[in-house]
Amino acid sequence: MSKTIRTEALRKEFGEKTAVADLTLEVERGEVFGFLGPNGAGKTTAVKMLLGLIYPTSGTGDVLGAPLGEHRSRNKVGFLPEHFRFHDWLTAEEFLYLHGNLYQMPARVLNTRVPELLQLVGLENHAEKKLRAFSKGMLQRIGLAQALLNEPDLVFLDEPTSGLDPVGRRLVRDIIRDLSEAGTTVFLNSHLLSEVEITCDRVAFIRHGEVLTTNSLKSLVEGELTVEIKAYHLNPKILAGLARWSQNIRADGDHLSLTLTSEADMPSINRYLVEQGVDVFSIRPKQLSLEDLFIQVVGTEGGL
Repeated sequence: MSKTIRTEALRKEFGEKTAVADLTLEVERGEVFGFLGPNGAGKTTAVKMLLGLIYPTSGTGDVLGAPLGEHRSRNKVGFLPEHFRFHDWLTAEEFLYLHGNLYQMPARVLNTRVPELLQLVGLENHAEKKLRAFSKGMLQRIGLAQALLNEPDLVFLDEPTSGLDPVGRRLVRDIIRDLSEAGTTVFLNSHLLSEVEITCDRVAFIRHGEVLTTNSLKSLVEGELTVEIKAYHLNPKILAGLARWSQNIRADGDHLSLTLTSEADMPSINRYLVEQGVDVFSIRPKQLSLEDLFIQVVGTEGGL
């Protein structure tokens, strides 16, 4: 797959403060890419550099094959910011036409595109309602519509499910899935790790303005499996024998926890314990959640 975003050692300083120390990323075409880190990690500054809203102090990067900030790439980028300030005296329809005119989209295109988007985000019955009468969730939906107005090849979504109920979050997930299937790259920043876990193909973890790791979400989350066992008659010799399957073993009385790389090892572990005279009452796998992974990689400092 071709690269939609490519950066090398991007750095941004504001006076003596370093907001982004080393942003090195590669984002593939058509993937849903999660960008995660605690508050103050540099996520917002990083996105602004990718959008060309601010210039890096050093480093290089390109978006859609063009250097950061060039107009030939920006006209195929959509953006839904976390803190938006829309023109609340406009109706939903007027708002989308305004942004379409800013993109210099032909009227005949807008006459088709605006109704399509209002229907896509579930606001077709509110086209003539002024934005000041919209709820937070409705504003989030119209913001998503404007981010997709120019049929972007790359769309940045900053907290796209903020203020949405479960039905609204499901709608956004479906839209993101359809965008990805159509070849559009989605760069997603969200505090809702459960949404990221469902939606994203890969994630990057950033802390203190530096990318710590970037990998497939499936491999990161499924790469380790914690197995919790309740058993009687455990002893140090038996625990030592479990080292053939795991180097991370924790025992507390009759409760045993170990980390595996494969669920296929569980039957062998169970047989081993029984052969050693252990009474096994339960053996339960527990998949590593994205929240657990976030804490492992980033730590508990700050929070999302």
